[in-house]
Amino acid sequence: MKAVSKLTFEEAAAELDSIVVQMESGEVPLEAALKLYERGQALAQHCQALLQAAEKKVRKLQPDGAEETDADEDGDDA
Repeated sequence: MKAVSKLTFEEAAAELDSIVVQMESGEVPLEAALKLYERGQALAQHCQALLQAAEKKVRKLQPDGAEETDADEDGDDA
């Protein structure tokens, strides 16, 4: 099993999905379920950090003032 910090977003998300399926099956023994839960928490945090880093990169690429707000997106200027 790869260290969480070495996983790509896609790898981490796929593993997290797999953990959810296992946990929802209800057939995982308690100790194994606790380990899966801990791994799932770490994967979720890693995915969140990767998403935040990607968002930061996108914002840096946007020209100043190009960030749209919810009000801008709906087309109502009034």
